[in-house]
Amino acid sequence: MRYYESVADFILPDLEGRPVSLVRGPEGVAGQLFFQKHGEKIGIPGITELDASLWPGHASLLEVASAQALAGAAQLNVIEFHTWNSTKKAIDRPDRMIFDLDPGEGTSWSHVQEAAVLTHALLHELGLKSWLKTSGGKGLHVVVPLAPRVDYDTVNAFSKAIVQHLAKTIPSRFVAKSGPANRVGKLFVDYLRNGHGATTAAAFSARARPSLGVSMPVAWDDLRSLKSGSHWTIATAREHLSFQKVDPWADYWKSRQSLAKPMRVLGFSPAR
Repeated sequence: MRYYESVADFILPDLEGRPVSLVRGPEGVAGQLFFQKHGEKIGIPGITELDASLWPGHASLLEVASAQALAGAAQLNVIEFHTWNSTKKAIDRPDRMIFDLDPGEGTSWSHVQEAAVLTHALLHELGLKSWLKTSGGKGLHVVVPLAPRVDYDTVNAFSKAIVQHLAKTIPSRFVAKSGPANRVGKLFVDYLRNGHGATTAAAFSARARPSLGVSMPVAWDDLRSLKSGSHWTIATAREHLSFQKVDPWADYWKSRQSLAKPMRVLGFSPAR
């Protein structure tokens, strides 16, 4: 709770205005964890239930939009905060595309770093700027901000095409199928985070792991110095932010990119 109070100004911009899923651990990180996506009489002060019309046929989604809601959630055993790729203002139009670099058994950290560089390079060749953050767990997240113009099906299909291109071009490093058996010694770039209703750990969220790693935005130039996806924990993250002179994601919030040209470059045609 003290950690979340200390980083409220950092994490709230990534939470405010988005549906959020909460990972709760009443028995701690070693006990049973569960996701909570809807109100269900949650009883946390400050947490907002969004209009039920945003997701017809489902209970109301949740929003954490204030320091009070953040602290209240932490008091009631919320460890992780996961957000949608769209905001409540344009719920069906994602404003970001996320690639989760998920290492398989036997995949070294240097391999994960290399995969991030290669993913970054491909996105650059497609004309897309991307930003990097640690996952707080084993891997890394590559985030591409978008103009909210196309639907989830299109973004998800295009992200899949990008991952398939990586796997086809560099099969010794990448696989395009999930599942432990498919990625022993290789890396699966998880595009499934881009589907409707899917969520990803928010920037600055803690993770429900023994070390309580933190998902931390970092500059691409600092990738080589990272020791793991949980390079920072709740014990070290706030101090790191205190001494940070330049926000590596300062331009992220101003970037809203079109997918029209990148789709043409990759030879991708959205379904009609």
